[in-house]
Amino acid sequence: MSADAGAPATNYSATEAELLEYYRMMLLIRRFEEKAGQLYGMGHIGGFCHLYIGQEAVVTGLEALRKEGDQVITGYRDHGHMLACGMHPKGVMAELTGREGGYSKGKGGSMHMFSAEKKFYGGHGIVGAQVPIGAGLAFANKYRGNDNVSFAYFGDGAANQGQVFEAMNMAQLWHLPVIFVIENNQYAMGTSVKRASAETHFYRRGASFGIPGKEVDGMDVVAVREECREAIEHARAGKGPYVLEMKTYRYRGHSMSDPAKYRSRDEVDDVRSNSDPIERCKVRLADIGISEDVLKEIDKEIKAQVKDAADFSLASPEPDPSELYTDVFADA
Repeated sequence: MSADAGAPATNYSATEAELLEYYRMMLLIRRFEEKAGQLYGMGHIGGFCHLYIGQEAVVTGLEALRKEGDQVITGYRDHGHMLACGMHPKGVMAELTGREGGYSKGKGGSMHMFSAEKKFYGGHGIVGAQVPIGAGLAFANKYRGNDNVSFAYFGDGAANQGQVFEAMNMAQLWHLPVIFVIENNQYAMGTSVKRASAETHFYRRGASFGIPGKEVDGMDVVAVREECREAIEHARAGKGPYVLEMKTYRYRGHSMSDPAKYRSRDEVDDVRSNSDPIERCKVRLADIGISEDVLKEIDKEIKAQVKDAADFSLASPEPDPSELYTDVFADA
């Protein structure tokens, strides 16, 4: 899935301030995930750890369209979504390392942290399980009579799960304001989409229910923002759900324990060289006169921020054993 990094795939434009904002966020996600990978290798992060490196433009572009009150829910490749929602890197990293200062007090880890304040509802470890919950969030919006939208993110592998189709059916039946965002990074764990899916055009997955869909270049942050406006306006206007297929790519293995031997190094290098979302944003910035020195300074600031988050996480104490008994039930 290559595209010339020297020429963004669309003629869509953005202001200098917008491009710098998108560049900062994508770089924050990239540097944060790189640091998380390092901490995992050092034994500071246990369990599973799924990195978002390469897919940064998807959540950054969609976040640019999200308004106050809109909800986000996703699967286990979730750190980028948390940061894009405005969750603080310190709290996210502390949760990854299982510390008291984490968003779920060290009990959720990489796959199961939440922020009610930021309307981020997880992080779910069961493949596809977040999708019907995302439809449920949309049902709540419709019930309350607001114009909020829920964004239910899932991957190409989860797109084959039965509960996804059940959620789509109900969402269209009740005209729920939910955006089904399929992050097609080309591989479901270690299996390419061509080997696992009879229909590889995932934006068509809602067609049998009458749900409109669109394929989007998920490696171009401005294209994501512009191509997705129609879908969000559709849902916000009470017309029901929409399916967005984001054609993207992950550079690392499925998780930190995956050596990714099912694809060639040349394939990964080709995407990095020709389609990297951060590099394509840099081209846009260069085209409007932003110097390389400015971008280097941003990178320096982001690296310092991520280091600060890592230091905070390791300095934060482990949860008290009494935390085993908290947050088990909710008062209703």
